[in-house]
Parts: sequence; structure tokens; C-alpha cells
Amino acid sequence: MRLLVTGGAGFIGSNFILYWFKNHPEDQVVNFDALTYAGNLENLISIEKNPNYRFVKGDIANVNEVNSAMEGVDAVVHFAAETHVDRSISGPAPFVMSNVLGTQVLLDSARKNNIKRFHHVSTDEVFGQLELDSDEKFNESTCYDPRSPYSASKASSDHLVRAYFHTYNFPVTITNCSNNFGPYQFPEKIIPLAITNVLEEKKIPIYGDGLYVRDWLYVEDHCRGIDLVLSRGKIGETYCLGGMTEDINNLEVAKKIAGLLGKDETVIEFVKDRPGHDRRYAVDFSKAKNELGWEPRHTFEEWLKTTVEWYKTNEAWWKKVKSGEYKKYYEEQYKK
Repeated sequence: MRLLVTGGAGFIGSNFILYWFKNHPEDQVVNFDALTYAGNLENLISIEKNPNYRFVKGDIANVNEVNSAMEGVDAVVHFAAETHVDRSISGPAPFVMSNVLGTQVLLDSARKNNIKRFHHVSTDEVFGQLELDSDEKFNESTCYDPRSPYSASKASSDHLVRAYFHTYNFPVTITNCSNNFGPYQFPEKIIPLAITNVLEEKKIPIYGDGLYVRDWLYVEDHCRGIDLVLSRGKIGETYCLGGMTEDINNLEVAKKIAGLLGKDETVIEFVKDRPGHDRRYAVDFSKAKNELGWEPRHTFEEWLKTTVEWYKTNEAWWKKVKSGEYKKYYEEQYKK
């Protein structure tokens, strides 16, 4: 099989490509990525000379570039997206361009090229927020209620993908995943930001009161879930992939990271909250478990320890990432 992976130089996309070659070494992978600030080909050094791997630089909103990359492909796994909520608040336009228009361009090209499967990777943030201390969880039937420009753009792309299934009988599947963490994650996200800041003897910035709850999914578990959807998932269906069974708030996550690095909670500082901050996410992955046999393989604590160790032993990678433009963004974003 020949896969086109969009956004394959990003955090989840690059982990997926590494996972795919480890588990399906006979397949071919075309990595199509625009190499924005979050794309990093260094994530893929270990397979860059693999004869079954090819990188194509391109924009998913560019029809000609997409059509060229799509030739001869059997399946598309669509990760490419602008993903950071904070950046969507300061500038929504790139999110609409990439996440909405880019998805439409890909769908049209995939139809033109008779792609056998178009898998769209989405987020639990399209469902809005849940109340703290409730037992409610998002599932495949939850109504959409996006509350940021980022989640609104992802909700729009989900609707487009489903529309192509219903209108054109196009073979699509969708996964809505919870917050990912693991190796190669750009350090604007809370877990790699906290780890690398502590390693640099800096504070961990926590928005508001720190009681915001996220459902944490280790990236390798996510990649395995997509693999199972591709092999066992039903065409036209959506599968929610979540990682947690018990709630944990951002303040507790920061404390756990500090503890794993031999620090106490004095390394934590509270900063001004961001607008429209969703209070709680939680994901019911029972459909994926019952239909695909998927569930996370380890606890959050085990995967968090693994992640901390990766950043400790890959200092050169994240120090390079945190230089340059990132410094300006960080200083502006985390003003007290």
C-alpha cells in the first residue's frame, strides 16, 4: 500500500510515519508537508534514506501541488492542520485556510485520483467543553460546539469530510482524538513546554487557576488507533480516541512533571488566562474498544515518565526548536 501522509513533518504526523514503517515496512509513504514553524524533518532522520519513503514539500491548499503528490496513492492520512488554540486566537485566518480550504482541496484531489480511503484526523475540541467534576464524556454522538477559531475550523473540516461521504459515497473515516503528548512535540504545548522549561531552570507557566482538565493520549497509542481504523474501521464512521480514565488538571500535570525532574511546585507560576478557555475535556473511547479492539496500552503516569526521559536525552532537538521565532512568541504569549 502507498500512503500519502499530510503534515508528516509535524508532531503526530512524524510519529505516525515512524510507527508505520516499524509496523508496515513493506508499504510506501509520501510525506506531504509545508514545513511551517511546527514541521521538522529532523524528526524523521532515522527513515529519510528508506527507499519506501519520499518527502514532498507542499501546501494542502495548493491544488496543483496536492494533485501532483496524490498520484499513485492508495490511501490518505490527513494530519496537516494549524493546531494551536493560542495562535488561532491571535490570528484565525491561517486556520481557516489550512484546516477548511486545505481539507476541501485534498478531498477533491483524492476523489479525482480514486483514493481507496481518506482518513481525517480531528480533535475532541470540536465538541466544546464539559463541566468540571462531572461524569460526562465526549463520544461520537456528542453535538458539535467549538469555542475557539481552531476548533471551529476543525469542526468545519469534519463536516466537509462527512459531506463527501454522503454526497459522493467517498470512502472516508474520521478520528477525534484527545490531547496528544510524546516525543517530537513542539514546546508551545503544555507538557513539552513544562519539561523543557524545568530543564532550562525556568518556570512552568499555568493559565488561570490551573484547574483546566484535558484527556491525555500518548502519541504512539494514537498512531496505533489510526492503524486499526484503517484496517478494521467502517467506511463513513467516526471513532473517538482518548487516553485517560480519570480526570487530571493542568496544575497536577505540572506538579507531576516537576516531581519527575526533582523539583517542587515552586517552579510553577500562574499567568493570565486565555480567552474562551475550555474547562474540561474527557473522551469515551468505548466504540473504538468494542469495534476495533483499541485502548491505551499504559497509564498517563507511565507515558509521562517516558516522555520526560525522551526530552532529557534529546536536548539538542528541543533547544534548537526553542530558538529564534519561538522565543518572541513565548515572551508575548506568557506575559503575566
